Amino acid sequence: MTKKSKLITRLLSCPKDFSYDEAKTLLGHFGFTENNKGRMSGSRVEFIKDNDTILLHKPHPTAELKTYQVKQLIEVLKSLNYI
Repeated sequence: MTKKSKLITRLLSCPKDFSYDEAKTLLGHFGFTENNKGRMSGSRVEFIKDNDTILLHKPHPTAELKTYQVKQLIEVLKSLNYI
């Protein structure tokens, strides 16, 4: 199993400890690039590939995404036919 397929499998299991770095790595495998939306963006991060955009909130103080964020990421990746 490749790292990409392991991350997809892990994401689809909706773990409570799925980290922002794992999401960033997975989106990088799909060709998305991270874009902080300017100096005043705070923890909002945009991932862009062609005309596709995925918005995430960079978690703090912990590195784990909230459960609703993991579910939203799954929905978006499915709707864009990446998984």
